[in-house]
Amino acid sequence: MRIAFHAPLKPPDAPTPSGDRRMARLLIAALRQAGHDVRLASRLRSREPDGNRARQRRIEVRGRRIACALAERARRPGAWVPDLWFTYHLYYKAPDWLGPTVCRELAIPYVVAEASHAGKRATGPWSAWHAAVADALGRADLVIGLNRADRPGVEPALGPGGHYLALRPFIEPSTGPGREDARRALAARHGLDPGRAWLLAVGMMRRDVKLESWRLLGAALERLHDCPDWQLIAAGDGPTRGQVEAALEPETLFTGTLGPDELASWMAAADLCLWPAVAEAYGMALLEAQAAGMAVVAGAAGGVPDIVRNGETGLLVPEGDVAAFAGAVRKLLDDAELRRRMGAAGARAACARPRLDPGAAPSAPATVSTRRPRGSTLHLPRPFADFGHAARRHDGTTDRGPSRADPVEPGRPDAGPRRHSARRPGTARGGTMAPAGLGPRRAVAVQSAAAGDRDRAHPRA
Repeated sequence: MRIAFHAPLKPPDAPTPSGDRRMARLLIAALRQAGHDVRLASRLRSREPDGNRARQRRIEVRGRRIACALAERARRPGAWVPDLWFTYHLYYKAPDWLGPTVCRELAIPYVVAEASHAGKRATGPWSAWHAAVADALGRADLVIGLNRADRPGVEPALGPGGHYLALRPFIEPSTGPGREDARRALAARHGLDPGRAWLLAVGMMRRDVKLESWRLLGAALERLHDCPDWQLIAAGDGPTRGQVEAALEPETLFTGTLGPDELASWMAAADLCLWPAVAEAYGMALLEAQAAGMAVVAGAAGGVPDIVRNGETGLLVPEGDVAAFAGAVRKLLDDAELRRRMGAAGARAACARPRLDPGAAPSAPATVSTRRPRGSTLHLPRPFADFGHAARRHDGTTDRGPSRADPVEPGRPDAGPRRHSARRPGTARGGTMAPAGLGPRRAVAVQSAAAGDRDRAHPRA
């Protein structure tokens, strides 16, 4: 299948590392592993962080123009025409101005991975963009949720026939260095004492909740001056680095931006991963730290409890609680054996979790089938199928383990404002060119297509 991929918050080839960029790349790799032709549709970044309505309007106008141009280009003779549009990370500060329009004009399925939608944003400086996210969700055939905290807001916004598929974040297998080799090399390079406990914090340094997390971390560690045998390593960079440096201990080692291999070395060498996770979606660094065998202390925000097993692979504390965070760090600093056990448990959990293997053949695909004259089927590779829970329809009912022979038939045909109306080729609406070959309204089915594995997906407890 030909898939047009778009990440309105940050394109996957953006120069600055982040969890969003990492997950976007993993999604693309997973889809390509399944045999799809995935292409970046646009590098348009729609994020507007300040609530500036004039700037929002300019971004919206530009986005709509690009969407119309993409649809028109796809109708040219010999053009690459997508069978499906896939948008990653949709929220009120970074709506998708491309996908809904292109999908309407080309009559192709619209899939979104990681969306959030909160009613409190219906008023205020982002109210128009909140409405745009609601419109996109209402048009989506499938929303793939990576953060369980998003589900209550997103699911009610789905239109007739829209599905919600809950997944857990995934990573690719790591081939990082061994602990002793990495620790010895880093200690020599940076003049660190290998006999102290190395505390690693990984995060961007920017003016938002990331800065709040860094400040909370600094406030928590100030309470640990009576625990002298530790060293903080802060990995990351950004426009607020000066503020982060002011918030942390003077002896903190700042690594700056790290490449994948450098970060893997620090993950292998450090003793404890710390991140307050203020308003965090789930935290890719926390997942990677556990895979490297490191115990974790984190705030129990968003989807963090889905990837950190409290009391088993790390310690979770209430989001924003400085005293509780400091207490959890102290507990693990005082008990090296508990740290070791939690790190080992995290590594085992990571090994048990299905991970993206770029060299593997596609298997156990989940499918999204569009019932149109020019039908489309999206085969999701094993990470999606293995992490998927029950797909939930817009009416709140759950599809429990559909069989590949009898796909679910959610929604009713030709209902709701989000779908296309049938038009003759060449007619126009809303100032854009109309696509040829529009069929009736699509019904979408989500099913497991693995032989002997028809009941793989289960609802959350």
